This record gives sequence, structure tokens and C-alpha cells, in this order.
Amino acid sequence: MVGDAGSGAARELLLVLAVALAGLLLAVVAVFTPWHAAPDGAAPAAPVELRSPTEQPATTVG
Repeated sequence: MVGDAGSGAARELLLVLAVALAGLLLAVVAVFTPWHAAPDGAAPAAPVELRSPTEQPATTVG
């Protein structure tokens, strides 16, 4: 009886891990797959835009 409970627990743990890995895979696909094509043929935007902390905003003279 103890052996039966152990095999059922291992099977349940494997199922939980498989579902978690499938969810992680879907999240990665959702982040890195472009959602729409750019109208002018440009490359799709990245999920994160990197900016330098020393970059100064452009000033306009007017």
C-alpha cells in the first residue's frame, strides 16, 4: 500500500512539472513572437528597449 502511494505521488509530481514547463514555454513564445507586422516593413519592436543612463534628452531651440 505504501508503494502504491509513492508511485501515484511521483506521477502527480511529473504531471505538475510537465504543466509548469508547458506554461513556461508558452510564456517564452508569447514574449519573443512578434504580435503584428510593422506597416512599413520595419523590424518588430523588442519586448524591452535598452537606454543608456548617460543619454541626455534632445533640446529644441525655438
